[in-house]
Amino acid sequence: MAKYLFTVQLTQQGAAGTMKEGGTGRREVVEKMAASLGATVEAFYYAFGENDVYIIVDAPDPEAVIAISLTVSASGAAAVTTTPLITADQMDAARDRTVDYRPPGA
Repeated sequence: MAKYLFTVQLTQQGAAGTMKEGGTGRREVVEKMAASLGATVEAFYYAFGENDVYIIVDAPDPEAVIAISLTVSASGAAAVTTTPLITADQMDAARDRTVDYRPPGA
């Protein structure tokens, strides 16, 4: 499974819902949603500043991640940015691949 970082900005509706249900209540909803797609929540943090929530999810496939992002965004309660997370081993494997490339003008 691959890991993804969800960066969440709550809308007024999302902030009001979090106030009503509490932080742990919303975390439980996210964990249940992830589990319904075969994914697990590895980390869930609230923050203040530009973003309100950071979530790391271990997902079985990109389609599960897309489904989560679309569903949450369509609710109007939050704006979601999704970032695939890359391990150090994956970075080494990418570094070791041969790429046929020529820079412009070279």
